[in-house]
Amino acid sequence: MTDSSYIFLAGASRGVGREIAKCLVQQGLQVKALLRTAAAQAELEAMGISVVFGDALNVEDVERAMLGDSISTVISTIGGLPKDGVRADYLGNKNLIDAAVKAGAQKFILVSSIGSGNSVAAIPPQALATLKDVLVEKEQAENYLAASGLTYTVIRPGGLKSEPATGNGLLTADPRIAGTIHRADVAQLICRCLNSEKANNQILSAVDREMLYTPTQFEEFSLN
Repeated sequence: MTDSSYIFLAGASRGVGREIAKCLVQQGLQVKALLRTAAAQAELEAMGISVVFGDALNVEDVERAMLGDSISTVISTIGGLPKDGVRADYLGNKNLIDAAVKAGAQKFILVSSIGSGNSVAAIPPQALATLKDVLVEKEQAENYLAASGLTYTVIRPGGLKSEPATGNGLLTADPRIAGTIHRADVAQLICRCLNSEKANNQILSAVDREMLYTPTQFEEFSLN
């Protein structure tokens, strides 16, 4: 990553994306955030983040936001809820992935969810029934990214809590593992993935070691 290159962050207005924004700034990295509305603009700019407006579902918006600058890594946390009509989980991320390819980005980190793809059996049937449509779209986005030619990392967090980081967050390639994790811990793991070659082209679940749904023997993924 050069001194003039950016981390392009989609989803910085709230949740995991906002925690990632804080983590990136703490590392002294240059960040450009894609926002749909101005609600989070002042807070992000006060952190030193460059803000650009656009809707990830609009190809022209995404290309205008991303092309023309040196983008080292794209990080996306965007998605929708089961009740939403057209969600960004697949189409929005597809647009970001296509633009990242055009921009020559070195890496794309996609925040997905446990329950997507081969981790479908890890979540309770009731949760699967509720989230099925969303998880299908997340899997489509994961597959599209893996086939894009970009160097990628897919992070699948478990159930999310908005509480301070515990420091107990971990990654595993074992798709059977499920549990809860604080958003701040997910952000810390993602920021560690930025410069980890071991994380390249991996699909990893993120949970708190103290908040597993079912105690299970598994191998923790090392980023070092």
